[in-house]
Amino acid sequence: MRQVILEEPQKLVLREVPKPSPGPGQVLIRIKRIGICGSDIHAYYGQHPYIRCPIVQGHEFSGEVAEVGKGVRRIKAGDRVTVRPQLTCGSCYSCTHGNYHICSELRVIGCQAEGAAQEFLAVDQDLVVSLPAELDDDSGAMVEPVAVGAHAVGRLGGVAGKKILVLGAGPIGNLTAQTAKALGAKAAMITDLSDFRLGAARECGLEGTVNSGREDLAAALKAQFGPDGADAILECVGAEETMEQAIRLARKGTDIVVVGVFGKKPALDIGLVQDKELRLIGTLMYKAEDYRTAIDLIRSGRVNLKPLMTTHFPFADYAKAYKYIEKNKDRSMKVFIDL
Repeated sequence: MRQVILEEPQKLVLREVPKPSPGPGQVLIRIKRIGICGSDIHAYYGQHPYIRCPIVQGHEFSGEVAEVGKGVRRIKAGDRVTVRPQLTCGSCYSCTHGNYHICSELRVIGCQAEGAAQEFLAVDQDLVVSLPAELDDDSGAMVEPVAVGAHAVGRLGGVAGKKILVLGAGPIGNLTAQTAKALGAKAAMITDLSDFRLGAARECGLEGTVNSGREDLAAALKAQFGPDGADAILECVGAEETMEQAIRLARKGTDIVVVGVFGKKPALDIGLVQDKELRLIGTLMYKAEDYRTAIDLIRSGRVNLKPLMTTHFPFADYAKAYKYIEKNKDRSMKVFIDL
């Protein structure tokens, strides 16, 4: 079968490898669609802190069950599925206390373990998530990033009636803001430097958009949310500048959720975090319930994916897809690979 491997930064190689067979309790998935994530781009340039080459990428994907191994009960050949790409030890403190998503030995399919950038992938049945008929292959591949947003919003312990500020209008920021609104937030403001991404946000129903490169964000925050500002801030860029913005703009005693992946270690004003009694909250991936929430939000139309679907490339043009993203950083959202 065909497989694409990131051998070293900026070197994607298409090669032939043996087709895998499902072991006991495993499901063999014929990959249909792969979404390229911001983490994939970080890794492509050698800038992801936790991904090393060589690696077969692809952790946002959908497909069809081709075969099932012995002992598989609830899944059958022909089922349309996606996958929760978390490989855990099951025995560390986090795993034994229900927090397997922050397992001490966590490996992620497509990041530290072989991913979906190939025609077939064998995974444990417990990671397989069935897709309802209403979700096409593109939407199925986007369940994973919606689940990221669902988990990030969940880290606030509830957003009903709250005013939420999201820094960064890329796919994760957009989906996080949409999820916050869908789960009851009173209002969601989203910022970016790209008018294209802010336009996509408005198409998704996010009306409070601010180009923070041209507008005074503090003034915009006061105008839209009033003198008390935001009840919580979610940083979805992974940059020192936006973390500094979040700390500076946060009302005393509020929460900042760190969603973005930082390619470089930021220098932060921790003294201001202390003085304001801010809570910096990390968020990593998701749990099974976040996948269920994501599917429900997509199926019900409470999260709109269409404005985020930029373009498609055939599997043989995997490297061209990365080049396209490089040339269109501010004019692309979700780029898909088709098999």
